[in-house]
Amino acid sequence: MVAASQLRAGMAIRHDGHLYKVIAADYHPGQGKMGGVTHAHLQNVNTGTFWDHGFRADLKLDDIPLDRNPADFLYRDGDLCVFMNPDTFEQVEIPAAKLGPQATLLHETMRVSIEFVDGRAVGVLFPDILELRVADTAPPAHNQQDSTWKQARLENGVQIMVPQFIKTGDLVRLDVQKMQYMDRAKGAER
Repeated sequence: MVAASQLRAGMAIRHDGHLYKVIAADYHPGQGKMGGVTHAHLQNVNTGTFWDHGFRADLKLDDIPLDRNPADFLYRDGDLCVFMNPDTFEQVEIPAAKLGPQATLLHETMRVSIEFVDGRAVGVLFPDILELRVADTAPPAHNQQDSTWKQARLENGVQIMVPQFIKTGDLVRLDVQKMQYMDRAKGAER
């Protein structure tokens, strides 16, 4: 059991008979006689739907242990992503819809961590930052304002917005959670 005020992103809880993964949680302490509240952004493990809910800070919730195992991405079969445990060679299929927009970032031999609850795969932990090469973008414009952006297609086909000075072939750092350009990577020249 865990108090709602102790919820953190990445935890798994059971509430009203449903299993949820905590995506984000903010604790707001109360004032005076008012008790604190934890606002949580949850994802239902079975359906993949999201739910925003406020819990009383002293509410006790069932904390479910998550097992994390490394896995290599093998291939995509329709709407399923297939991963393999590098130690046991056991294969796991996870629907791409459960991975969200980050599923487009997967490439062969990419190592990620798969989260399991009761022996069932419930999610994939991607790295926070990926370095990817720009496959196609408009030529750099150095006389533009710094605040202007242009569209770029990365080597895996993902479209993002980048600053004007980025050119085709540059290596950029991508914030995986937000799917946004962060900065140009070191050694960005080909």
